[in-house]
Amino acid sequence: KMCGCRATDHKLLIAVNTIHVAIVCAGYNASRDVVTLVKSVLFHRRNPLHFHFITDSIAQQILSSLFHTWMVPAVRVNFYDADELKSEVSWIPNKHYSGIYGLMKLVLTKTLPSDLQRVIVLDTDITFATDIAELWAVFHKFKGQQVLGLVENQSDWYLGNLWKNHRPWPALGRGFNTGVILLLLDRLRKLRWEQMWRLTAERELMSMLSTSLADQDIFNAVIKQNPFLVHQLPCFWNVQLSDHTRSEKCYKDVSDLKVIHWNSPKKLRVKNKHVEFFRNLYLTFLEYDGNLLRRELFGCPSEADHNSENTLSELDEDDPCYEFRRERFTVHRTHLYFLHYEYEPSSDNTDVTLVAQLSMDRLQMLEAICKHWEGPISLALYLSDAEAQQFLRYAQGSEVLMSRGNVGYHIVYKEGQFYPVNLLRNVAMRQVNTPYMFLSDIDFLPMYGLYEYLRKSVVQLDMSNTKKALVVPAFETLRYRLSYPKSKAELLSQLDMGTLFTFRYHVWTKGHAPTNFAKWRTATTPYKVQWEADFEPYVMVRRDSPEYDRRFVGFGWNKVAHIMELDAQEYEFVVLPNAYMIHMPHAPSFDITKFRSNKQYRVCLKTLKEEFQQNMSRRYGFAALKYMTAENNS
Repeated sequence: KMCGCRATDHKLLIAVNTIHVAIVCAGYNASRDVVTLVKSVLFHRRNPLHFHFITDSIAQQILSSLFHTWMVPAVRVNFYDADELKSEVSWIPNKHYSGIYGLMKLVLTKTLPSDLQRVIVLDTDITFATDIAELWAVFHKFKGQQVLGLVENQSDWYLGNLWKNHRPWPALGRGFNTGVILLLLDRLRKLRWEQMWRLTAERELMSMLSTSLADQDIFNAVIKQNPFLVHQLPCFWNVQLSDHTRSEKCYKDVSDLKVIHWNSPKKLRVKNKHVEFFRNLYLTFLEYDGNLLRRELFGCPSEADHNSENTLSELDEDDPCYEFRRERFTVHRTHLYFLHYEYEPSSDNTDVTLVAQLSMDRLQMLEAICKHWEGPISLALYLSDAEAQQFLRYAQGSEVLMSRGNVGYHIVYKEGQFYPVNLLRNVAMRQVNTPYMFLSDIDFLPMYGLYEYLRKSVVQLDMSNTKKALVVPAFETLRYRLSYPKSKAELLSQLDMGTLFTFRYHVWTKGHAPTNFAKWRTATTPYKVQWEADFEPYVMVRRDSPEYDRRFVGFGWNKVAHIMELDAQEYEFVVLPNAYMIHMPHAPSFDITKFRSNKQYRVCLKTLKEEFQQNMSRRYGFAALKYMTAENNS
């Protein structure tokens, strides 16, 4: 049982039963789709749940990070390596779009723990409209030798009358749909299920040559021979929506529905008189705030909650900066690689990834950055669940973004009242798979060719054997339509004409003063500069460089603290003579407005700064004294 709560009445007794759910999930898209299914199950459930995911390495990385940061009470997750199972089913030719993963439900008796007796198996394109415990209870209705619970197929596929010469696999009547299956694992093992389905598949493949509907064809062929194995479930446990189904005959009223199966790649465009109802149900969970599902079950506090409560209890709630401090311990739900990603770093060990973070209001910068930087990019996006879907539609509608496989989009879901800028940077940094990273911001456009220039600089400046931070000088324009300079000479003439300025020259000169723009104008070779108070250049560093300090949220000091850390660790700052980046104009962020208008915000930032510097002196000793004195002079 998941927790030591005492069941004081019958309802609670039911509740402490853990429900086991198995799902085959591979690749980026399925990992995104399965979240909607999980949300719909969590929304209605009153029981502890144990998910068993059969995944490839991609889905495992995404889902393990997602569940780890989601911290839903009374939910356990296990992963099983689909690659190890491929040899079990790879001999079966399969024409279905699900590919080899579409056959893996056949080997669950072997894959899942031997002491697991029963499990509900679901496709990723399922939405629950009721508590999954109701479906779990159907196991008690199995009689005799029944080991499989299935709903009849609602299309005419297995009747073989969809088109001329259509030859489906053998099935009992209309056959059964395997989007929802109840499996009595212990009995299936006793029946030697493994041999049963193999022999059937081998025999049928002699004449059929391949499966059309993956595992479903084989399940149906086995059932045709052994009808006693099936307990037929009422059709509302798997209402199949696609153009060729009789799903409308399955229910009198939409309130009868329990499980919707979007078994058509067309999803929401199927022909059904209740399509609006289905659409809204699906969109509800698609855009539902996943943080609301962290609610407790029947007073069983989970370990994860205890840990975060212990940390928070050390904070003083009367402290005027409590909300700032609390942010550091907030665990934000994180969905890595929200879109397809495909990139192998080059073998010459000079490859570099651009790292940045953004929220919804900076989405329009993405296409421009992609045009300026052809190398890999790692982005953390701070979004709500609904915004994540808007972003998905935006990206899928953009030729520029869809033509790039080397951009990793990592969604960090909104929570709390501050923009967790440094957490976002750290999330993006941790997903860098090249030896170097260029730490940028989303409102900067790098010069054309910066990617190649930085890679050459890696070799030229012996980056792999030295601790260097290569500074890319930052400029800004106040013009929304800038003719982007194609060379340093062109940039200098725009600077002289007043079309461009050195970055923040009029509000915060100190941030970039040490770059020494006067020297840069005529420099032809890289030159070293010394750290000074409030220095916050944009740099390229090795992937193993320190992370950003999470205590700094919203506006102020978030990059300054990081550069100070690099300096304390004895990184050399080297300015590149032919590199530049330009800040594009935009409306001020919500956080800078707060900083300017809210005195308490400024007071707390000052307190956090002082605490950071005290930490620095504890960690770096005498060497960190200069930060204290520099601060006092600034």
